[in-house]
Amino acid sequence: MPLFLVFLVIYLITLVGNMLVVLVIKADPHLHTPMYFLSNLSFLDIYYSSVTVPKMLENFLAERKMISLSGCIAQIVFFIFMFGTEIFLLSAMAYDQYASMCNSTTMSQHVSVQMVLGDWISGFLDSLVNTLYLTGLSFCGPHEINHFSCELLLLLQLSCTDTFAKEMLRSG
Repeated sequence: MPLFLVFLVIYLITLVGNMLVVLVIKADPHLHTPMYFLSNLSFLDIYYSSVTVPKMLENFLAERKMISLSGCIAQIVFFIFMFGTEIFLLSAMAYDQYASMCNSTTMSQHVSVQMVLGDWISGFLDSLVNTLYLTGLSFCGPHEINHFSCELLLLLQLSCTDTFAKEMLRSG
């Protein structure tokens, strides 16, 4: 119970803090363009932290600490999607800062919107490429995993299908 309360408070602070950042940026028109990336990063952090933390909180209180196979695959899809999008978004933010420092100009909102849209699409494609393979795998035994968080390598180990090609792609 103490761990549940600690992580619940941290999770709620994360959610409220990120929501406040998004709301402040949306409320002030002067912040729309310069803080466009930060608003998306906060929005992304809300979803990113919501991929695993709720299941972890549930497992603190539950007797059976399991996640279903379909829940595990969904968690992997969203985790890779959010992680990939965050990486692309941070790269776009770095490019924006580079452009503003070297050229003494800021990106227009139109360019910022295109870059953020590209980040979300790239994150989705990254997730799709990395998890589409999972739909072709067959799993033997119980379709429950004794974790609150899933990883791609864990599912590859649980699969009855030959995963040598996929493991080679992941390690290379």
